[in-house]
Amino acid sequence: MELNEIEAEAQDHDRGRDFDLLDPVTGKGLGITLRIAGPDSATQARARLCMMDELAEAADDAGIVNAAAREKARLNSLAACVLGWNVREAGEPVPFTHGNVLRLLRAAPWVQAQVDSFAADRAAFRGLR
Repeated sequence: MELNEIEAEAQDHDRGRDFDLLDPVTGKGLGITLRIAGPDSATQARARLCMMDELAEAADDAGIVNAAAREKARLNSLAACVLGWNVREAGEPVPFTHGNVLRLLRAAPWVQAQVDSFAADRAAFRGLR
């Protein structure tokens, strides 16, 4: 692999890749598709930096960040890795907003686990071009 190929792959990660959310028991698709930025993307790098800033702001005078603030920062960071989606509610499309992504992530721990796992999976982003 050459340097230009590494740079091109990182740019591909920034374009994201579609991920179909799966039923945690049956493994069948749920009809919810998320476009997620790859682990080597500038998008994920910015999300990590924002998370660190959020944690620093949440620290008390002794430098301690409570669990609720840490969880909030983690979810905000994960939500920032979602670039778009196809989600419906009552037959209507749900607008793609940071708040709505957080709503989906908070709906169930298995949703977070699937999104987090895919966002970290370099193999899922290899060979996009």
